[in-house]
Amino acid sequence: MTRLHLHLLSDSTGETLEMIAKAALAQFDDAEVIRHFWPMVRSQQHLDRIVGELATNPGLVLHTLVNAEIRVRLEERCRVLGLPHVPVLDAVTTALEDRLGEAAKGRPGRQHAMDEAYFARVDAIQFTIAHDDGAGWENWEEADIVLAGVSRTSKTPTSIYLANRGYKVANIPLVVESPPPAFLFELQQPLVVGLTTAPKRLIEIRRNRLLSLNQTTDTAYVDEEKVESEVAFARRMFADRGWPVIDVTRRSIEETAAGIMRLLAERDTVTDGVETGLKPI
Repeated sequence: MTRLHLHLLSDSTGETLEMIAKAALAQFDDAEVIRHFWPMVRSQQHLDRIVGELATNPGLVLHTLVNAEIRVRLEERCRVLGLPHVPVLDAVTTALEDRLGEAAKGRPGRQHAMDEAYFARVDAIQFTIAHDDGAGWENWEEADIVLAGVSRTSKTPTSIYLANRGYKVANIPLVVESPPPAFLFELQQPLVVGLTTAPKRLIEIRRNRLLSLNQTTDTAYVDEEKVESEVAFARRMFADRGWPVIDVTRRSIEETAAGIMRLLAERDTVTDGVETGLKPI
């Protein structure tokens, strides 16, 4: 197995750089990658302290440094150490400069500015947390998205992921013995999406959850017949209401969220007052 020290240097939070590195590394199975994360590198003194670590653990250097002096200093040190270094946003920035006819501002952390979009995202996160697990149903009409599904179908983590993308999300667990509030079926503004999964996979997830809580697994919560009945109950509700459905059995949270955002975009594409059709995913 190949071993690699991967150094990630950013003059801001490093969130963008981490996502790029994660996406690229997902393409490689047989590699042991040791990540060294260096955010908020905004002075040459800070960079000089990091260079010692680069020499101790040589590897690949990825960076999103926009300050010219710090960037040049890093590149010089990498050349002396014989380390490959990649400015991961350069190609995109250069292409944008060419097409827009405007030079990039070169301001660290500019994408994290506290503008209107930032505060809208904070508002979305607060709304989503306050409307988790069926709470605050009286305000669901204010949501962009409402997720429905039986217990352990990734409703909460998907909601939080979407909230970080700026969507106000509410979610509700569907329980056979306790019907959801009638208000759920009267919603006009939010896109209601049903989340479902394979019963066997659901049982496995629930059993692991019980074990993590040191609780017995001898319960209806993981009984095969009961679980199949729950899933069938939810699917009938989705079909009766015409809600779009996403099967999360083999989907990551990011993939589920991407599917939901696509559905929302399709719904909001209106031609002559007729909404586009929504198909189960």
